[in-house]
Amino acid sequence: MNLEVLVSTMNRNSLELIEKMNIKSDCLIINQSNDFTQNLENHTVKKIRMLSYQERGLSKSRNRALEESIGDICLIADDDVVYREDYVEKIVDSHKEYSDYDIIVFSVPTTNTERSKKYYSKRKRMGYIRSLKVASFEISFKKKSVIENNVRFNESFGAGSGKVAMGEENIFLYECLRKGLKILYLPIVIGVVTHEESTWFKGYTEKYFRDLGACYAAMSHKFSYVLAFQFAVRKRRLYNKSVSFFIAMSNMVIGIKTFNKNL
Repeated sequence: MNLEVLVSTMNRNSLELIEKMNIKSDCLIINQSNDFTQNLENHTVKKIRMLSYQERGLSKSRNRALEESIGDICLIADDDVVYREDYVEKIVDSHKEYSDYDIIVFSVPTTNTERSKKYYSKRKRMGYIRSLKVASFEISFKKKSVIENNVRFNESFGAGSGKVAMGEENIFLYECLRKGLKILYLPIVIGVVTHEESTWFKGYTEKYFRDLGACYAAMSHKFSYVLAFQFAVRKRRLYNKSVSFFIAMSNMVIGIKTFNKNL
């Protein structure tokens, strides 16, 4: 059972990212660049590949990685993650121990105190509500389970999509759950993320809430309004200095209706 890290990045022309991220396993880098970049490989110790495409969109990059991956277990990664020395052993052993689960989510705390996140202290089976808290770089999965169930990232969502710049990982997990895949969270730290700069979060603007509403509609047509309401209530302390509860909720409703109309 081999592990492959799937990295999404932009404008690279070398494999130096491998050392920066402390990658000790097979790795596939999807490099989005408008400039010509030769595809690169290094097989001295592990199989390292960088495939370059003249296109944009994080979800498009994730889907490219899915198509080209060779690992039994795939670990989704951003280029600002640094892995612990033993991350390979921890992930592979976890998938062996909890072989009934298709997806295992790990802890990847941030060094940016403004974007800190509280993790569960115990093992948790992840359903629709808990999966809302998961970030893409915490997700590992059995490739066979995802491919055979025809699960892909929705390319209308995610940074660089030109449409909705968020929510691609949560939509992905919801699709996995609908297809019957089982998700587990383990309180095991596999690395840290720097979160130096967000490519999409520009504050709690009206567009943010409209995009969030569209995400909820993509996750669940039936429960999208419930998901929007629970966010408006649960996260009120985060956004109430920027917008009111009414504006937050009304813009999420606009986002839901706009997505449903276009669908």
